Amino acid sequence: MSERATRALDVAIVGGGLAGNLLARQLRRRSSELRIGLFERSSESSYKVGEATVEIAANYLIRKQGLTQYLYENHLPKNGLRYFFDQPGRDCSLEQMSEIGTVGFPFHPAFQIDRARLEADLLQMNRTDGIEVETEASVSRVELGESGAMHRFRVTRGQHSTDREARWIIDAAGRAGLFARLAELREPEPTHQIGSVWGRFEGVTDIDALGSDAFRDRVRHTSRRLSTIHFWYPGYWIWFIPLRGGITSIGVTGEPVAGSREMRTPDGFREFLESHRAARELIRDAKIVDIGSYTKISYGTRRFFHPDRWALIGEAATSADPLYSPGSDFIALENDYVTDLICRDSSGESDDDELRERCELYDEFMRFRHEATMLLYRNLYSTHGSFELARMKWDFDIGFYYNLWVSSYMRDQHLDAEFLASQLRLKPFVLQAMQNFSSLFQRVADHLRERDDYYRTNTGEFYYGLTNIDFTEEVGTDRDEQQVMEKTLEIFNCVRAQALVMLGEADRTDEVEPLPLSGFIGRRELA
Repeated sequence: MSERATRALDVAIVGGGLAGNLLARQLRRRSSELRIGLFERSSESSYKVGEATVEIAANYLIRKQGLTQYLYENHLPKNGLRYFFDQPGRDCSLEQMSEIGTVGFPFHPAFQIDRARLEADLLQMNRTDGIEVETEASVSRVELGESGAMHRFRVTRGQHSTDREARWIIDAAGRAGLFARLAELREPEPTHQIGSVWGRFEGVTDIDALGSDAFRDRVRHTSRRLSTIHFWYPGYWIWFIPLRGGITSIGVTGEPVAGSREMRTPDGFREFLESHRAARELIRDAKIVDIGSYTKISYGTRRFFHPDRWALIGEAATSADPLYSPGSDFIALENDYVTDLICRDSSGESDDDELRERCELYDEFMRFRHEATMLLYRNLYSTHGSFELARMKWDFDIGFYYNLWVSSYMRDQHLDAEFLASQLRLKPFVLQAMQNFSSLFQRVADHLRERDDYYRTNTGEFYYGLTNIDFTEEVGTDRDEQQVMEKTLEIFNCVRAQALVMLGEADRTDEVEPLPLSGFIGRRELA
């Protein structure tokens, strides 16, 4: 049975997962007048990966969502990233492994979130805040309006269907890609072909209870358990993420997953984990609760936001790689942009031409961010597994993230049209520099393998992750473009100097002559 509904919405959000729920809440916090509908196919939230947040997402949850107290009361604080390294036989104990990580909690809060709990709680918050929330609601027959026309869609619950209209419609329905199919937006990832398998475990051994006093001394007795723990191997990595209630999320991401059906079964997954001594120590008494997998993780989109007042957010738009947890960062950026566009439109602050111009600007910047993020992964999984190489790449990846992306987000520069225009002018140079460093990392990995030195420092070493990232107190402060560029150049030269020493082209890093910025942004070899 179908009936024609006359009640139109200002905003219809298709999908009640993390992205959709957070957008609904953000819109309501910005405007009490908007008529917002959120339509979710499922009746209850289910376990999902993507539990670890990093600085942009955490700042968004605290500052834009007002969830500080909620997060500390219902989820776990995160003690940074932590990497462990093994030998080819995968037979090192935790204490033997070289390690990169923190010696105390980070400069900005971050969290390990139970996605099912958070999404269920957000749904209830949104209901309480007057948002029309419909669960067990399937959306179909979407007709995207053009040139200011209303969007039309059908909502079906059981045997009952209702035709609805909305001025704005947002696809937050996940990887299925409602608009991606409708408007042919999905772009397959041509190079980065990896998969992932994961599960929730009960009874995982507390890493903080293992090892000697010396093992705990080297991290100043901070909690390793609250870190997002990574075990690094050529072609793949294993994660351990603690959640409230005694649950630990464990997963494997990389090339082996995409090609192994057995590995995506509970028995095959556990067998793979137990083939690594360190992981085996941690899951010895653990019981697997459930399991999930993707054979292909990465994809892009031809458009995030459209001037005809529709958008894609979360995994409805893109998916990069779980390493560095970029998914929730992208949700933060996308939701900020959609909220800004909708509020400008509803308040009459922007006419159609101004809205179109800003929409195109935001869209181009998000496509730039996706491409820059993918350059952290493409062709680089083969470089995983070497402590000294990962230490160098850490300095590049984390330093670049804090300097270029985090600092500007905390000051809302990503919503300033002039700032975005200046960033987009730098786009070709940023992407070229990242490609140059990608080639350099691959060259170092090949050199270490040829000399049989790839694993030479994988035992007995500890590297404090902020050793060469000495500007965290400046992150989020008023820094002009020149200061950002000077720090960028410093990071580039620091990493290049480390690479030249590993390549045998210099004896010490302080003997390497620094390059000017122009030396990094052209098409050239860095060594």
